[in-house]
Amino acid sequence: MKNPCATGVASLAAILAGCAAPNVGTNPLVPENLNVPAGQTLSLVSPATGVQIYECGAIKTEPPRFEWVFKAPEAELLDLSGQKIGKHYAGPTWESNDGSKVVGEVKARDDGPAATAIPWLLLAAKSTSGNGVFSRTQSIQRLYTVGGKAPAGGCSKAQLGKEARVSYKATYYFYATKP
Repeated sequence: MKNPCATGVASLAAILAGCAAPNVGTNPLVPENLNVPAGQTLSLVSPATGVQIYECGAIKTEPPRFEWVFKAPEAELLDLSGQKIGKHYAGPTWESNDGSKVVGEVKARDDGPAATAIPWLLLAAKSTSGNGVFSRTQSIQRLYTVGGKAPAGGCSKAQLGKEARVSYKATYYFYATKP
């Protein structure tokens, strides 16, 4: 006879795992300000893992004080089976292994549910190039972020110009105009 408690624990684990994983293939539930414009359809979901790069610099309004300033992301884009399909870097730019690229600009942000993670974003495509997966991209959502925030301790004059590379994970949702 099966142990009913073991079955219950396994069921609970499955439910919790389902809650933690983003819905794949469907538009994710997001705060209203992060919704993509009408007329766009989900074209790609890509988990990403990498770093957010910060540089120690003087605070412009208070030059004798210093802070970590965001410089650029550096991440691998993956397919849903974990295979590398591209990269994400300054611009912000997403580049597919097929050579297509999209450069985005932030349109909206939300702190997201994790205080220890970088914000969730809605970006609009500023430009696209190539004839691949990113060539028709109109909007990008950065969701389900983990980590990536600037170092909690400030920086000092001794660290001026030094970089901090902070690990992060996110899932990027790419949208194209409905055919």
